[in-house]
Amino acid sequence: MDPVTHFLSGFVLGKAITKHKILFAVILVSSIIPDIDIIMRLTSKELFLIYHRGITHGIAALFLFPFIPAIIFRKKISFLKTYTVTFSAYALHLFLDLTNQYGTKILSPFDWTSYSLALTFIIDPYILLPLLLAVLLSIKFKKQAKFLYVFSMIFIAIYIGTKAYLKAEAKDFLKQKIEAHQYRVYPLPNDFLRWWFVSRYSDEYITGFVDLFTRRVYIDERIKIKNDSAVDKSKDTESVKALLSFATHPVAEIKHEGNTTVVIWQDLSYGFLPDNRFSAKVWLQKTSQGYRIINSTLKI
Repeated sequence: MDPVTHFLSGFVLGKAITKHKILFAVILVSSIIPDIDIIMRLTSKELFLIYHRGITHGIAALFLFPFIPAIIFRKKISFLKTYTVTFSAYALHLFLDLTNQYGTKILSPFDWTSYSLALTFIIDPYILLPLLLAVLLSIKFKKQAKFLYVFSMIFIAIYIGTKAYLKAEAKDFLKQKIEAHQYRVYPLPNDFLRWWFVSRYSDEYITGFVDLFTRRVYIDERIKIKNDSAVDKSKDTESVKALLSFATHPVAEIKHEGNTTVVIWQDLSYGFLPDNRFSAKVWLQKTSQGYRIINSTLKI
């Protein structure tokens, strides 16, 4: 989720469960602290793509971080109460991130695999707006503030549950319409009934949209999986290594620009986004010994 949603979720949770100013501040900080790993974005795109939602979004951090405020405020409040609210706020952040398509290494450092429920988009107005409305309305309706906070969280829980049901329906419908070995369904921005899909059949990927309203499947592309020495060589670049560590459905396309061979890697699970988001581009030149890498770029 985006930082604004995480901040608002922490604010609403804090106001709903405590009136203690220190506890509220602890909840607010705990709801956004997992994203401290965003500082890697200042170092390089490659490091950010590989390690974002890694150790700070793992189960070890979830259990260990609450010890810090719990020890600090053990005399002013209590160790157990501070640990509990910190754990709750931190867990809320991780849960909201898990609902996204963007993977979360929730079991790190024991398992560095990225997991995703793929139910909501990274910026989801149906989660952000109820939280924002609850905060704004609570300023005017102070007596009903707690009800507004709790209601907004219940609404979000129902919304996420509904998206889980619709995703299952979209996947089942897709299986009826397309023959494949693998089916994956992903959320679209601001959409309930249309889902992006990536299916694989033998050496071919099929992408498109599942529309539950019109009860139709729209095929966008059929992409052959290429095995080529240029593709293999492109994997030696940091850009492609980073993309492959992140991508769910990576495919490579080969183009030629004069004497230069260009390999374009793309994660098909984000194929609905404009401007080739989450892609890597590698320029190579053929020599007598094989391909030589000239340059590479990463787009996220």
